Amino acid sequence: MWTVNMAFLSEKSLPPLLLLFYVPLTCLSQSTNSSSVNTTTNTATTSPPSLNVTSLKGVPGCGTGLHPIYRYLCDRRAAWGIVLETLASSGFLFSMVLLLGLLLWSLWIRISSRQQRSAIGGTVACMSMFLLATAGIFAITFSFIIRLTPQTCPTRLFLFSVLFSLAFSCLLARCLALLGFAAARGWGEPALALGLFTVQVIISTEWLILVLVRDKKPCEYSQEEFAMLQIYVLCLLAISLILSLHFLCRSCFTYSYSYTGPAHQQGRVQATLLCLTLLLSTCIWVVWITMFTWGNPEVGRRPRWDDPVLCIALVANGWVLLMGHGLSQVAFLCRGEAKSKDIPLSFAGWTSPSADIPGLNSPKEGKENGSFESDSENRRGRRAEQSLRSPYESGFSMTEIDTDKDFSIPRPQTTNYSEPYDEYYGHD
Repeated sequence: MWTVNMAFLSEKSLPPLLLLFYVPLTCLSQSTNSSSVNTTTNTATTSPPSLNVTSLKGVPGCGTGLHPIYRYLCDRRAAWGIVLETLASSGFLFSMVLLLGLLLWSLWIRISSRQQRSAIGGTVACMSMFLLATAGIFAITFSFIIRLTPQTCPTRLFLFSVLFSLAFSCLLARCLALLGFAAARGWGEPALALGLFTVQVIISTEWLILVLVRDKKPCEYSQEEFAMLQIYVLCLLAISLILSLHFLCRSCFTYSYSYTGPAHQQGRVQATLLCLTLLLSTCIWVVWITMFTWGNPEVGRRPRWDDPVLCIALVANGWVLLMGHGLSQVAFLCRGEAKSKDIPLSFAGWTSPSADIPGLNSPKEGKENGSFESDSENRRGRRAEQSLRSPYESGFSMTEIDTDKDFSIPRPQTTNYSEPYDEYYGHD
């Protein structure tokens, strides 16, 4: 079967990039052909099928009373469902554990520190939203493993674009914060991410209301319509990629005369990981959109490969986002706070009159200086003790000056007694 599929692929001559999705999808041919449930025909429109079979029979790994829509969750012949289900579950659990650890760590930092650390509050909030979006991406994978039904159709259409828009909005806000934009500093970072995320929520909600409520049509969509709903998400991804490349170039090729030490190296690593995450996400999106709209009809696998393509895209992009930005960003944040020593100093003890510092509030007249001597003392001549003399003291005392001598500075003499400007001023 593998040989036949590869020969068929060479005849169609698909682009090499589509091989990333073709290899895991070839295991569908045998299991789908031997399936006892026929869902849809090879049309360009995807709609919820009307299943006449109420239970599965003879499917290895599934119970006899299981509904056919859950077949790929347990069918051992269709291994893609079990593999993607495992990867999605582990990714969801890892995202939630990372989110819980981040929240507990930030709470401990806030309680243990006397100062209100508002500088990391915005970053923690933005990272929390990003981890929630990543966990949601793993979770909606199950709606694509399960067969298309009137219940799973709105979930697919709405959550797919909304969760990705939230993740890419957080990445875009992070890029702007790293580039130093004033609108993305502090709590402006999560506010900007929420603002960008709200746009996609409005778009998806409007589409569902127009189709399901006003037109009262069943939840059916074509592959092209599903891809068109992701235009705003693609714009967020493209802008984030451009900004991350700009930040990477600036951190790598811009020379600074100030020594920043490990902070500059950490910023360079962070820029590299962020750019790599967005670059891999862009490749995944290009591949799944191409396969979903053009590749599957070319190899004659529509609509049987539509759901597996989306499942692979969700799981792959979810792990890229989680490992490339989620885990690394949390590690950078925790490490930076652990090594930070720039806690604001408290000068209350130095300025308060009731400070318990010995000798701080005692009046001082300057006599503690060995070379100090007031005018009220009767002293004539030089100091007797050499150790009490100041290095800036002159070698003689004013009392030793003889008043009968002329100490004036001599002036140069001239024989020209007629000044050159006497005529101008009217002097004779």
